[in-house]
Amino acid sequence: MKKAGELLSFFFDEKTLDKAQGYSELFASWASVVKAHRIPAAADHSRIVELERHVLLIEADHPGWIQLLQTKQRELLRALQSRFPDITGISFRLSRKPGPAAAVQREVREYPLDPEQGSVLKETPQSQEQESALYDTFEDLELKETLKQLKQGIMDRNKMR
Repeated sequence: MKKAGELLSFFFDEKTLDKAQGYSELFASWASVVKAHRIPAAADHSRIVELERHVLLIEADHPGWIQLLQTKQRELLRALQSRFPDITGISFRLSRKPGPAAAVQREVREYPLDPEQGSVLKETPQSQEQESALYDTFEDLELKETLKQLKQGIMDRNKMR
């Protein structure tokens, strides 16, 4: 019984096989790169989908993950370039397919903001423990504080409506 590598080498030349191995390593490296840059949860919510014209396309399952990855974009690019020098940039897009995060069903409550307008604020209930655990996934203290301030600002803005 021949191994897959032996069969592929029969159909492709060595240069093509080396290039394919490089692509395989690139795609497999994403999780370790985001973990090394203190955003390990992003590995479950984003992935490399293609490399075109030396620009790496990263797909994420929620706009929040894209924003978070963009805050570390330069560092992520440098880390990837150290292993894969052909990469000149990173681009992000929202996934068209639901990822692991989208599969989680959450209870959503509606709170009226303006009864005349019929507007509502949709809120996902979270306990203090769940919220604390979420912030604990980030090792960067400045990022934690920024996220907490952002949440408070959104809550304050919604109260004023």
